Amino acid sequence: MARERFSSRLGFILISAGCAIGLGNVWRFPYIVGKYGGAAFVLIYLLFLLILGLPIMVMEFSVGRASRASAAQSFDRLEPKGSKWHLYKYGAMAGNYLLMMFYTSIGGWMVYYFVKMVSGGFDGLDTEGVSSVFSNMLGQPVVMAAYMIFVVAACFLICGAGLQKGVEKTTKIMMMLLLALMLVLAIRSVTLPNASEGLKFYLYPDFGKLVDYGLFETIFAAMGQAFFTLSLGIGSIAIFGSYIDKERSLTGEAICVTSLDTFVALIAGLIIFPSCFAYGVDPGEGPSLIFITLPNVFNAMSAGRLWGSLFFLFMVFAAASTIIAVFENIISFATDLTGCSRKKAMVGNAIAVMVLSMPCVLGFNVWSGFMPFGEGSGVLDLEDFIVSNNLLPLGSLIYLLFCTSRYGWGWDNFLEEADMGTGLKFPRWARIYVSYILPLIVLFIFVQGYIAKFS
Repeated sequence: MARERFSSRLGFILISAGCAIGLGNVWRFPYIVGKYGGAAFVLIYLLFLLILGLPIMVMEFSVGRASRASAAQSFDRLEPKGSKWHLYKYGAMAGNYLLMMFYTSIGGWMVYYFVKMVSGGFDGLDTEGVSSVFSNMLGQPVVMAAYMIFVVAACFLICGAGLQKGVEKTTKIMMMLLLALMLVLAIRSVTLPNASEGLKFYLYPDFGKLVDYGLFETIFAAMGQAFFTLSLGIGSIAIFGSYIDKERSLTGEAICVTSLDTFVALIAGLIIFPSCFAYGVDPGEGPSLIFITLPNVFNAMSAGRLWGSLFFLFMVFAAASTIIAVFENIISFATDLTGCSRKKAMVGNAIAVMVLSMPCVLGFNVWSGFMPFGEGSGVLDLEDFIVSNNLLPLGSLIYLLFCTSRYGWGWDNFLEEADMGTGLKFPRWARIYVSYILPLIVLFIFVQGYIAKFS
């Protein structure tokens, strides 16, 4: 059966960016920037995005395009005879399912908050009242499960319509709306009274703050954010390489995708920091920033319900773009491995993901006594730890070694595939860096993640 293709280059770039653009850009990025002192951190982050994330993305795209398969089959098709690289497909598939086991619940939270905001559920609430909305939601497993099931069903139905008519068409519309919403919200935010203080914090580098927070800790945080923001290492990006032709070289395409991902993260900062400073709110508050702090900010604004509704609609799109991209990957695993139809793969996996997502839902209420990392942790933290601290860095290491080692696919094969077509070529001089130095950096991120978690 002939493999489906994207109808346009724009579709490929927007969908790949949609996979990379997730809640980490909007939720985690502003919080980490806030925590580590603003603009100086942003500069370090951008440097690591270029030297860390970009080469691995080119490698994932190359493996996908050369094999014309998902991670379930790509290593089997490209590896030297008798080697065992294909065993990693189980890690890649597990990574995609595990990511969706908690991401679908968070997607459900965004839909819940959008509905609540549109219907005026926050009107007239004081700070305590806004805070209780979040805790009340977490305490209702039936409500959380219903929103999670809605998100899973809606996103799988989009995938079920096919690559071009479903995934590409919907994601194009959603990403265009997401970018338009962001620009509208950013303009509103920077025109608030006292917004200039937030802009100064965000855009004016103060390197003294790096020393205050500890240079090593700040560098590691920037390195980690640059690495994790692109969702590399579990083949969720490689799949889109398998759907494109060989007309354009992959380094230029990876730069487009990374630039779009970065643009969204930077604009999210323009939305959040001026708003926080305008209303005297700490921007380094972590997850509560989105669910507790910002609804309070919208309550204080004129036409706050409108701005809050637009903000959570944008959050819904950010979550859905990643979920649809990963669901496309999961469907492709089934069709590549079993040869079943897209429809069968969609139905079977929709049911599987709904069931697998239940532990995360129950982890906040019925199973709240399960605290894998001590007080305050839960099922979501464990699932996130397995994906973010293990499968993403180790998977990225496997892609790196596979594309550079003579015992894998090898440097020459990788370079030939990456450079095929018009556009920017992968730098040959980077061979020593990507073969020996970058794997050590990824290994360092992996080890340091454990030290940070358990020290």
